Amino acid sequence: MIYEIRVYRCLPMRLPALLKRFESVTLELWKKHGIRQAGFWTTLVGESNHELTYMLAWESMAEREQKWNTFMSDPDWIAKRAESEKDGPIVQNITNQFLAPTAFSAVK
Repeated sequence: MIYEIRVYRCLPMRLPALLKRFESVTLELWKKHGIRQAGFWTTLVGESNHELTYMLAWESMAEREQKWNTFMSDPDWIAKRAESEKDGPIVQNITNQFLAPTAFSAVK
């Protein structure tokens, strides 16, 4: 199992719109495409409180590439993402990393 950690830094005052999009749109589409989330967090203390951090669980990089690309090209996602940004852009930038658990990790 590998884990992808993604950090979305929102434009000021746009984090609520991002959270709403995940809760009402993105998670359902992820189910449709077999994408498994491992958790979501907002930043309480840190460099910015305009961030959403989440982790996805993948069996392999090949699984990630196939499922993520299918999700990103889904016409429903494209339309609903555009609709969620009708009042302007939400995300300033996105970073991601791929993590492999160590032999002694509680998460495998």
